[in-house]
Amino acid sequence: MIRYALRCERGHAFESWFQSSQAFDSQVKRKLVACPACESTKVEKAIMAPRIVRKKGREIAAPVPVPAPSPAPAPEATPGAQSPGPQSLVMAQERELRTKLKELRDHIVKNADNVGERFPNEARKMHYGEIEHRPIYGEASPEEARALIDEGVEVSPLPVLPEDRN
Repeated sequence: MIRYALRCERGHAFESWFQSSQAFDSQVKRKLVACPACESTKVEKAIMAPRIVRKKGREIAAPVPVPAPSPAPAPEATPGAQSPGPQSLVMAQERELRTKLKELRDHIVKNADNVGERFPNEARKMHYGEIEHRPIYGEASPEEARALIDEGVEVSPLPVLPEDRN
């Protein structure tokens, strides 16, 4: 997995994880990567500081997105109104992201067949044209998922939210 610092055309900075560099490129090309603040799909990688780990496993530097100049002017604040602090904005964006991820997962569960442990085999059969394509979800180990990706089968994990683990 690769974590990228990203920036939209309006200068909003955010982060996202991708299976690989190719997965990022593919998702951006298909306009599947959107800014959580303004939903713009014109997204590019931002410069990040590298993560350096010593032999004993202690980090020296954590990745820090480098801010870029915003091409669009920021909207003017209403006189007398306070703008939300960075923490409240992040919390609001996180809640919105969690809501959207839950909606996505619920949509998949409602509209796709749960094939359980047969998922890797069913996905392969569809990929190679042995059976008709249909929306499915199920279970696969990390090794099975990597093998599917290596074969060119497009798979994605269902989003799991912290409240799902309670």
